[in-house]
Amino acid sequence: MRSFLNLDNYDFLLPRELIASKPSEVRGNSRLLVLEREIKDRTIDNLVDYLDSGDLLVINDTKVLKARLKGKRSTGGSVEVFIERINKNNNVQAQVRSNRKIQKGDLIYIEGSQVELKVLEKKGYLNKVKFSIDPRKVLEDFGKVPLPPYIQREATDLDKERYQTIYADEDKKNSVAAPTAGLHFNQTQIKDIRNKGIKIVKITLDIGLGTFMPIKSNIIEDHEMHTEKIHLNEGAIEEINKAKHSNSKVIAVGTTSLRCLESVHNKFGELRPYEGETNLYIYPGYKFKVVDSLFTNFHLPKSSLFLLVCAFGGTTEMKKAYSHAIKKGYKFFSYGDAMLINKKQ
Repeated sequence: MRSFLNLDNYDFLLPRELIASKPSEVRGNSRLLVLEREIKDRTIDNLVDYLDSGDLLVINDTKVLKARLKGKRSTGGSVEVFIERINKNNNVQAQVRSNRKIQKGDLIYIEGSQVELKVLEKKGYLNKVKFSIDPRKVLEDFGKVPLPPYIQREATDLDKERYQTIYADEDKKNSVAAPTAGLHFNQTQIKDIRNKGIKIVKITLDIGLGTFMPIKSNIIEDHEMHTEKIHLNEGAIEEINKAKHSNSKVIAVGTTSLRCLESVHNKFGELRPYEGETNLYIYPGYKFKVVDSLFTNFHLPKSSLFLLVCAFGGTTEMKKAYSHAIKKGYKFFSYGDAMLINKKQ
């Protein structure tokens, strides 16, 4: 008989004031909870103390698009367009919100411009939309930083800087959300990590809108993950295999880095160069093949990301760590504090 996991078992009460609505005053000075046999309260500067020479840090070098646009219908009604993915021929996948239901064939005009958008097709929560000119230029000129829905304010100039990692690749500007664990690092911390003999390799996972989609079924196994583009190259694989063969640790910076590596290993039974899609859904019971430690932010209750960290560090251990973090006033979510988790054996 099949045994199901109940989503209610992955719920917790989070005081509203612990949701970080803005970045820390200085990049790199957030708090760090280290989950070992005992819970330790540290800062991001202390991360290097828990890494050894020969260890490998895996970072996601994707860059965030200014993916949120404001527009008007031909009737004058306000519309918000949230780009999910840019495709060929000036077509995009986008979430389109308006007071009146969006229909196939609707025209939208971007505020402050002559740019016209046409809704070509509706599919689930996304729409296929065609821009009259290059959508990347439109986003650069008129787009806003796509802050997560739980940050209930308008994006500012500070967000343009702080909702990007310092190592985001300009040629990989394809994400609609930041790989938030990487937001913590400043240049000095990256230099200190490298000076200790710890190598850093880059992978790419372009983060889509689905990262914010709630799990709607109370039966965890019934949830379907969204698809996202990933890219893993030969150079990164060589360094990862070298670390594994020398019994050094592979530390994923963020759940996106972890999902990229585990996705490729699941597909081939080993790491191979790969550029394609993943919809890997990780929940308790999953067996990790590549990653030894995870550096990550604190996640929403009953979310796929909280399920992932429970799978990695142990459900009992994660609930204990989150309870400690709440009592100690750690900040949660994208602009919040971080934790370092070792894989539960």
